[in-house]
Amino acid sequence: MQYRRLGADGPVVSRIAFGNSLTAGNQLADPNALACVHAALDAGITTFDTADAYADGRAEELLGRALHGVDRDSVVVCTKVGRGGGPGPGALSPARIATSLDASLRRLGTGHIDLYQAHLYDDTTPLEDTMRAFAAAVRAGKVRCVGVSEWAADEIERAVALAHELGVPLVSNQPQYNLLWRVIEAEVMPACTELGVGQMVWSPLAGGVLTGKYRPGQQPPAGSRAVAAQGGDVSIRRFNFMSDEVLTAVAEAADLAERAGVTLPQLALAWALRGESVATAVIGASAPEQIGRNLAALETALDPELLHRVDAALAPVVVRDPALTLSRMLRAKSLSQKAS
Repeated sequence: MQYRRLGADGPVVSRIAFGNSLTAGNQLADPNALACVHAALDAGITTFDTADAYADGRAEELLGRALHGVDRDSVVVCTKVGRGGGPGPGALSPARIATSLDASLRRLGTGHIDLYQAHLYDDTTPLEDTMRAFAAAVRAGKVRCVGVSEWAADEIERAVALAHELGVPLVSNQPQYNLLWRVIEAEVMPACTELGVGQMVWSPLAGGVLTGKYRPGQQPPAGSRAVAAQGGDVSIRRFNFMSDEVLTAVAEAADLAERAGVTLPQLALAWALRGESVATAVIGASAPEQIGRNLAALETALDPELLHRVDAALAPVVVRDPALTLSRMLRAKSLSQKAS
């Protein structure tokens, strides 16, 4: 395992983090979910990411059970606030933060959270109120540092300015980032680099699409995330990753990687981690053995010629528009629905 500091002032994190957004308490039986966390620990993964919204809190509870008895100082526990109880007005209000934080601590079975992240931007709550609530949590010793998830560049800039005023270490952003979805490159990444905010990227394999297991014109494999009723299918299809055009381009990229002697998942993970601002990539797993296969990405050398060919194959389907940062996308959808 390799390790890197998250942002300028954050904790040292494992380059691969383990997340349980669609698995623990949801798509996996409890024993299998616990086994995946133990396999991650055995592999040297120290960083674990969850949220109050995942499986209505069950994901946090299972992570807490899995980490019971582990030296608390040897792991970095990350969770989020803002969607537990459902998104909507006041998702990041001080009252919601206070209530959700105590519930997360209880479910995780810990006295503090290493990284507490604002889950999407809440434009119904003044940002000053949200940041003051985060500052209170840090002063109380319940939170070590804070971050955001899927915020736009201007939102991050304002949050960092307030964090400095309040003495709060805002160290990270957690966006989706992969070979197909590059919306953070134009605005978010440059802003974060200047501000000392690190990237903790999620979905580096595009929900499994960049494993190459989905083929154009074919039904998804039984039991795969793309056909799961517990949210995996919605997550993948929201970003149009399952269109025949995307799957055809991914199949070409997979063939190029195979001819070069690497697997597409190894290439995709190594690509997501290549930038200096990306401290860690969050992976999930439905079986313990998947974790070891993904860790091979840390030893994968990225040949410039191969990357050029893969980029050319994927170019017609790559999404780069910064307006599609998830908080902005959902806000635009909500406004459109209200207008209609």
